[in-house]
Amino acid sequence: MATAYERYNLHTTPEKFFIEACDEGADAVLAIDRVSNEMTLTGKKDVPPSAVTKPICGIMGTIRLVAGMYLIVITRKRNVGSLLGHAVWKAVDFDVVSYKKTVLHLSEIQSQENKTFLSMINNVLTTDGFYFCTDFDLTHTLQRLANTSPDFQEMSLFERADQRFVWNGNLLRELAGQPELHKFAIPVVHGFIVMKPCRINGKIFEWILISRRSCFRAGVRYYVRGIDSEGHAANFVETEQIVLYEGAKASFVQTRGSMPFYWSQRPNLKYKPKPIISKTMSHLDGFQRHFDSQLLIYGKQTILNLVNQKGSEKPLEQAFAKMVTGMNNGMLNYIAFDFHKECSHMRWDRLQILVDTVAETQDEYNYFMVNSEGKTVAQQRGVFRSNCMDCLDRTNVIQSLLARRSLQSQLQRMGVLNVGQRIEEQAEFEKIYKNAWADNANACAVQYAGTGALKTDFTRTGKRTRWGLLMDGWNSMIRYYKNNFSDGVRQDSIDLFLGNFAVDESDGPTPLRVQKDWKFLTLPIIMLVAFSMCIVCLLMAGDTWTETLAYVMFWGAASAITATIILFNGQDFVDAPKLVHKEKMD
Repeated sequence: MATAYERYNLHTTPEKFFIEACDEGADAVLAIDRVSNEMTLTGKKDVPPSAVTKPICGIMGTIRLVAGMYLIVITRKRNVGSLLGHAVWKAVDFDVVSYKKTVLHLSEIQSQENKTFLSMINNVLTTDGFYFCTDFDLTHTLQRLANTSPDFQEMSLFERADQRFVWNGNLLRELAGQPELHKFAIPVVHGFIVMKPCRINGKIFEWILISRRSCFRAGVRYYVRGIDSEGHAANFVETEQIVLYEGAKASFVQTRGSMPFYWSQRPNLKYKPKPIISKTMSHLDGFQRHFDSQLLIYGKQTILNLVNQKGSEKPLEQAFAKMVTGMNNGMLNYIAFDFHKECSHMRWDRLQILVDTVAETQDEYNYFMVNSEGKTVAQQRGVFRSNCMDCLDRTNVIQSLLARRSLQSQLQRMGVLNVGQRIEEQAEFEKIYKNAWADNANACAVQYAGTGALKTDFTRTGKRTRWGLLMDGWNSMIRYYKNNFSDGVRQDSIDLFLGNFAVDESDGPTPLRVQKDWKFLTLPIIMLVAFSMCIVCLLMAGDTWTETLAYVMFWGAASAITATIILFNGQDFVDAPKLVHKEKMD
């Protein structure tokens, strides 16, 4: 199988970058001209002894900003574990290096914009969860890798990667055009990976959980909902649970993704903005594209829609159900389960109702399994596609329960669990299992919503706790602040990183220069002054109580009226994306 280089040195001279492959027996050097941007393959003899040298762990790629081209390299990595004998790494630190030696050619405004764009790139790079492997394809499931052609096996890691999950695909496009450079191109996935050696009945096996986030229609919670015209769903994640034991391997795959039609839920200062279903888009076209692709990749689909069946979420559930009926495809199965209603008053045991409902379907879908002789004894023929509003908290709870049921069968078949034994009874493993799924929930939630997941106390302990409810309240407050006052920048950062927005080479203004109108600053100041005066009047009473009351009522009314105006114009006061003005769902 084609591999990428594992170890590198970055040699820097005023004219060029030389990226030297340091693997045993390698002589290849990638030379990047810092003036012409040209990339060529050369040898170690061409590296000048005067070059400044430092070791790096890999190349993320290159990107154009206002000042010109930048090289992004991985400077520190941490070993996550070994998958079928291949080391899997987490990228921990990065360097963003300018081709240009100075920014003196920029005006003051351009220089400021360049700094903003740089901070956006760093914003994405510092979001936890970038993983890579130099001699194994992390972007594909074990089943997809087992069903490939000899030609596929000969392709470079970058060529053969599932582009849905290559987060540095845009950054590597310069290298992609030159096949001789492909050994320098490492596909990097974003999401969550955990690998744990586990023991049950004295038998040691490897338990692995991999969540791959799609880079198509990627973004943050309230600015990216539904699907785009290509049928890509927001917050789409493929989660694969793998078991390895004495040469045998098994895998169970599930997916999650936003409800696949055109809807939005833009932040507007309200705690829970009302979702809006588009009246202008042809929903069934995008819906059909989404599921045509899903059925082709995964086989049959059982949709588990966990949203509320009352209030503002109800129309979304009804629209989803109607579209599945309208598509009239026997490969699609739709189940609506009102998670909050069923589990109200801490009745979390009622989740078993859903698990029991889909048990027969799960047995039919099966899982992928190869025995110790290398023979494929089972293939997964369908997936559960779960969703709630965010595809985070409720979704993760259900996925962990379905994955446990699959694991029960796999471990029995491998001979790790004895007949009649249940995973829930294996205290040591159960703790590892629950914590890993809770960590998976947190990773996906931080990447999409900006905070850790809710309901992880149930995933970790199997029961809902009062401390868990308090933590959910705290995380909800942080989410509210971030979703309203910092997610615009986060969305812009992701769009820039993934190439949805390209910085123009011309000297013209960028969308960053769009200024807020007068309301943005004036009204909050008036509200703050009025509220402060109201407090002052209460603390410093007038000569008579009627005079005090009059002042308090006046300033109280002024602050209340201003607050009402601000809430009414909520969308003008939130931090909205600047780089993509058009609603991404349109």
